[in-house]
This record gives sequence, structure tokens and C-alpha cells, in this order.
Amino acid sequence: MTLEAFLLLAAALFSVGLYGALSQQSIVMLMMGLELMINGLIVAGGAFWYFVAPQTADGQVLVLVAVTVMALEMAMGFAVTTAIFRARDVDMTDDAGDLKG
Repeated sequence: MTLEAFLLLAAALFSVGLYGALSQQSIVMLMMGLELMINGLIVAGGAFWYFVAPQTADGQVLVLVAVTVMALEMAMGFAVTTAIFRARDVDMTDDAGDLKG
């Protein structure tokens, strides 16, 4: 595969994620859109790293660390969302607006 193909995939993932994040009111769907956007950035970063320095494994390690951090972040986000839903029965972003502190 070429760099252009990877960048096209990354742009498609980012675009779908951006549309999902801006058009949805459900907190879970918003987080899924953000997840797709981050995945697009990881694909683009990994592709650039592979095509710049294919002999080193630094890019692969960076991608693994980014995916691990992203998974932890999403797990924490879903835990907070579940706690908000259980405490206030709120699952939409408009309804959670009073949680600003």
C-alpha cells in the first residue's frame, strides 16, 4: 500500500468521526465519534512514521502506546457516562449541561 492510501483511510476515519461527534446528542455516540477521530490520527501518524523510517520500530511502539492510552481513556469515559446515567438518568449531552462546575 502507498502512503496516499493510508492517508485516505485516515481522512475517511477522521471525517466520519467528526460527523458523528458533531451530529449526535447521545454521549455514547459522541464518544464513538471521538474514538474514530483519534483512530484516524493514529493511522496517519503510523503511516508517516513507517514511510519515513521503515527500518526502526519506534513508530510501532508509539502507535501501541497511543492505542493503549486511547483504550484507557475511553474506558474511563464510559465509566463516567455510566455513573452519570445511574445518578441522574441522563444520556444526552443537552441534559448533562447542568454538570458544569
